[in-house]
Amino acid sequence: MPVPSDLKARISSVALELLENDGPDAVTMRKVASAVGITPMAIYHHFDSRETLLRQITDSEFDKLLDFIHARGHRGSLRTQILHCMDGYLDYAFTRARVFDHVFCKPREGARRFPDDFRARQSPTLTPIADLVSRAMAEGQLMQDDPWEVALQLWSLAHGYITLYRAGRFHLDEPQFRELVHRALKRMLDGLRAQEGAPC
Repeated sequence: MPVPSDLKARISSVALELLENDGPDAVTMRKVASAVGITPMAIYHHFDSRETLLRQITDSEFDKLLDFIHARGHRGSLRTQILHCMDGYLDYAFTRARVFDHVFCKPREGARRFPDDFRARQSPTLTPIADLVSRAMAEGQLMQDDPWEVALQLWSLAHGYITLYRAGRFHLDEPQFRELVHRALKRMLDGLRAQEGAPC
């Protein structure tokens, strides 16, 4: 990846590259400093701890995840758009696997928590799904329920499949795995479909 000229940005860029290639344990102040060409103490002028450095690059990853989601577009029915959101999540998980593990599968200080942070729309991951679910409920396409809990249910299903896949629990190639996840999501959405005459 191109190395930014600004020193703080260069430090973040190198730390992210270490995270992508070797996982979070590889992101040490000594390794980052060596790769940037500065002393470890110089990093502390910009980041007061390793945790602060990791938190910054983690926070920036949510913007990249949104880019993956938006790249899938917002065409078709609301049901199709929900599936496109989940496709963007899968794209991110496969493209940035080690970063995905750190961002979504490891305990992190300051990580957003359900329900308060999510209902306050602080989650870049869940908010677009919840908005689509809410619209689908308002238009009578999905049964009336808590849109945040339904969005979490959909996201958790996809996340669980990805986590198992990353752990080697599927004898499927990536296209076959994606089709499996799609079928599971479609079954869930079919089960959430509004029934004529059902109570609201």
